[in-house]
Amino acid sequence: MSKTAKGAAAHSAAAQDLPFEEALRKLESIVEAMESQDLPLEALLARFEEGTKLAQICQTKLAEADLKIQQLEKNAAGEFALHPIKLGEQTPEDPIRQ
Repeated sequence: MSKTAKGAAAHSAAAQDLPFEEALRKLESIVEAMESQDLPLEALLARFEEGTKLAQICQTKLAEADLKIQQLEKNAAGEFALHPIKLGEQTPEDPIRQ
């Protein structure tokens, strides 16, 4: 693996560890800069690429949170607990897949 590929992989892994709120803040600042500044094409493309990666991180984290919420159910003691769920599993409350 080249030094550039290793650096990109390390940067991507570090970006995945960003908290949702921080990734969203960075994405918002990129959008504002792209809308308000007269940037050269190369800078716009670099910001667009970074913004796309941040949007994917946000989307992944939201999907993970949504799955966790779907997994929550009350146990016999009336407390919420996580139960395993497989992707594509139909739940009785899921009218979309019925």
